[in-house]
Amino acid sequence: MEEKKFDVNSLIGFVLIGAILVWMLYLNKPTEEEIQAEKVKTEAAAKENLAAEQVESKEVTIEEATQELSVANTGDSLALDKLKNILGSFAYSGTLPSATNATTILENEVLALKVSNKGGYIIEARLKEHSTYDSIPVYLIKEGNASFNLMFSAENRLLNSEDLFFEPSLSKNGDNSVLTMRLKTSENAFIEYRYELLPDEYMLDFSLRTQGLEGVLNTSQPIHLDWNIKGYRHAKSITYENRYSRLTYEYEDGKHSKLSPAGEDDEIEKNVTWMNFRQHFFSSMLLTDTPFKEVKFTSVDLVKDETIDTVFTKQYGARMLLEPKGGSLAYDMNMYYGPTDYQIFKKYDRNLDEAMPLGWGIFGMINKYVIIPLFGFLSSFLPAGIAIICLTILLKLILSPVQYKQYLSQAKLKVLKPELDAIKEKHGDNKMKLQQETM
Repeated sequence: MEEKKFDVNSLIGFVLIGAILVWMLYLNKPTEEEIQAEKVKTEAAAKENLAAEQVESKEVTIEEATQELSVANTGDSLALDKLKNILGSFAYSGTLPSATNATTILENEVLALKVSNKGGYIIEARLKEHSTYDSIPVYLIKEGNASFNLMFSAENRLLNSEDLFFEPSLSKNGDNSVLTMRLKTSENAFIEYRYELLPDEYMLDFSLRTQGLEGVLNTSQPIHLDWNIKGYRHAKSITYENRYSRLTYEYEDGKHSKLSPAGEDDEIEKNVTWMNFRQHFFSSMLLTDTPFKEVKFTSVDLVKDETIDTVFTKQYGARMLLEPKGGSLAYDMNMYYGPTDYQIFKKYDRNLDEAMPLGWGIFGMINKYVIIPLFGFLSSFLPAGIAIICLTILLKLILSPVQYKQYLSQAKLKVLKPELDAIKEKHGDNKMKLQQETM
């Protein structure tokens, strides 16, 4: 067996390779400036990860992060980081004094509205001149029965306006009251809801627009406006009220349709111009100058047992697809909260009378062109109760010739009844003889 000898040349090779590696590391070592920059970068990343982990571990909500920020101060970096992690640029709205659940009142002689900073939408709508069957003021919106939510994508986040805080500003435009609600990312960049209420009107102007958000909003993703209402019961007979509570709408250049009054129903329509969440005697409507490209309507009957389910009638919903132009949103609309009144609807010249339950066929035509105009004429100078009595008397007089003939026929049959009974007894089951004798 041959003895292995130590290889000197291999040892020299390993030493030289090691020396070259050490020399290369020495030449490529980072400068003092590079070391400091890397240290700052590492600390910033660690701080960001810590904030994210704290938010995730505590499951901080938008409202909790906003409250934490307001309780501390706008300079609290950790609280602000939590909010930015959830909202991105829209965290700015949480740093403003308006980031609370405060409300603003917008009203005229017939309508009182309450608009919340949170979500920027109407959370209470009261009709001043109307009451329910048990003398309670009529509220179409109250205590969370309605929502109005803009769903959009911004900076890789899916956001809902109903969770965010708007900044209110109340002003006057002549005799009109104007309320602007702005959801801000900076002083000059925002989503704006603008409400303008005219004197003695149930209809108000409403607009939705964005400014300075072209680099924030992701307009390649769908943007939806979601409106939902649970209709309060107002009439004594919930059966009768529920039967005439319907979701009606106009679409595709003047077509009209409605969802089923019973059970659950849904429909997707194109180019919708208005919708009415009708609660029989009262209506909540949304109208738009620019038709909504697509709307998904839903209607659910909430009255399963009339002895128990006596608060709400229907659950209505409309999810509207909005179309941005040039990276911005701009929609001029109207809202209506008021009575389901043919004369009021007619004056707006928007085919709103199609939302009225006028009856089918010839009866609908008579109601539309005879009964309603006649009642409108009478009620213009008489109290409503007296007008109804006068209308009833007039209709009885108009129909009296027809009713006279009916009464005359009934009287003749009454006189002939003994003879007819005798014929039936005489001929029994012989139908031919019975018919001949009767004639």
